[in-house]
Amino acid sequence: MKESDIAEILSAHAGGTISTEQATEQLKNLSYEDIGYARVDHARAERQGFPEVIFGQGKTRSQCVGIFEKLAARSPNVLVTRTDAETYGEIRNIFTEAEWHESAKLIRLWRDKELLGTGEIAVVTAGTSDIPVAEEAALVAETMGNLVKRIWDAGVSGIHRILSEREILQSSRVVVVVAGMEGALPSVVGGMVKVPVIAVPTSIGYGASFGGIAALLGMLNSCASNVTVVNIDNGFGAGFVASLINRRWDGESKK
Repeated sequence: MKESDIAEILSAHAGGTISTEQATEQLKNLSYEDIGYARVDHARAERQGFPEVIFGQGKTRSQCVGIFEKLAARSPNVLVTRTDAETYGEIRNIFTEAEWHESAKLIRLWRDKELLGTGEIAVVTAGTSDIPVAEEAALVAETMGNLVKRIWDAGVSGIHRILSEREILQSSRVVVVVAGMEGALPSVVGGMVKVPVIAVPTSIGYGASFGGIAALLGMLNSCASNVTVVNIDNGFGAGFVASLINRRWDGESKK
């Protein structure tokens, strides 16, 4: 919880705007709000730098909508990952400014667009089939206040494609590289830049890729020392960590 929120409630109570019972209820809900099927974490942004994100998979549409409403009442930006167009339709009936991103299967409410990053984040895919995971990473990074450059279909089977993007890669503060198959691209990019490279293995590939395990193991064994790895298909995690690396904290210059 933020001190400013506590001060606002106490001031309202002192001024007679709200009753003791109302002030007690509001203070109780500053940390988290129990709505039965979920405990909505309102203190997440204060602790981790961004509000709670709704993982849509496995939740009913009404549950997604209910959590979304609670988060949107306290936070300008809200994300739902791994969801569907029908859930978006129900959310948009309430929040008309909500966006649906079909490729990433992501809903975004993006009301605060302040830039918080010190530089740019580049998101790169090895192939076109990797775009859904990469787009999830890019949208998360954008919503967390970053400028994002997208580079699609630049895998090692045509090495000239990634080499032609050297200027963007080398001017970025963080690079997210998304690849399936054998997962070789992050090592190539890691050897080209002096910044953190976040590798994202995808479940794209034929049988021996084992649903992304081959790419995951290849990335974990990268010889490029600046490469670190998130879980298979975890575009959200990559975008989140890239944003924290790039974050301009209070008192820091944008440059």
